[in-house]
Amino acid sequence: MLTEVTAVRYITPLREGGSLPGLVEAADGRGTYAPYVMKFTGAGQGRKTLVAEVICGQLARGLGFRVPGLTAIDLDPVLGLGEPDQQVQELLKSSGGPNLGMEYLSGALGFDSLAYAVDPVEAGRVVWFDALVNNVDRSWRNPNMLLWRGELWLIDHGASMIWHHNWRTAETAAAKPYDASDHALAPFGPDVAAAAAALAPLVTEELLAAAAADVPDAWLVDEPGFDDPDAVRRAYVTALLPRAKTIHERIQLPEPQRKGAIQ
Repeated sequence: MLTEVTAVRYITPLREGGSLPGLVEAADGRGTYAPYVMKFTGAGQGRKTLVAEVICGQLARGLGFRVPGLTAIDLDPVLGLGEPDQQVQELLKSSGGPNLGMEYLSGALGFDSLAYAVDPVEAGRVVWFDALVNNVDRSWRNPNMLLWRGELWLIDHGASMIWHHNWRTAETAAAKPYDASDHALAPFGPDVAAAAAALAPLVTEELLAAAAADVPDAWLVDEPGFDDPDAVRRAYVTALLPRAKTIHERIQLPEPQRKGAIQ
């Protein structure tokens, strides 16, 4: 399970995200205080966004990608009583209990394809991973990647695994191609074949089960069609495991431009 900390202070909203994440200070119960980027169960996208963040983030970590550390942040709704911003106050009041915290990478910069080149091998790994989890939110308009200490970090996976919004169609949805035509790393000639050869064998039932096990029960209870949180966790494993073997064959990338082509 995720490490648990307790929110003690709301610092500021981070208005770049549609779900209005916030920067908070949290304590671990042993006298250590640290800042976290916090995403709320009471946000409009709902708790499934947080489920996707945990499963995809932990899976990415298991495959060797750089992702911020994740934790569960317990929030007492009274923390929002003194907030002057009505929208923030309502968000805090509706998000009591476990929320998602992400390691705050101080000084990190947003990815800019014009300022930072990515080699085809690394680009292929990211595109392949996004195809695996069906991440529809890593476009050139919204890369959801950071540069920290000279390295590329992946963030914000809440818009992944969209099939979990309708489990009855999950098998059909998980079998569809992945359109990477406007992926933020498409211009770098992603080598998805090399990525598949290296990463697909690592996507085991054990790795997927471990990632799903980190999702708090509170975000999985009362899921229609499932008896308990563990049954929901198994559904994620069932959807992702076969996808890893063949998704590289269904990644749709734009045709590379020829040198000297007329624009």
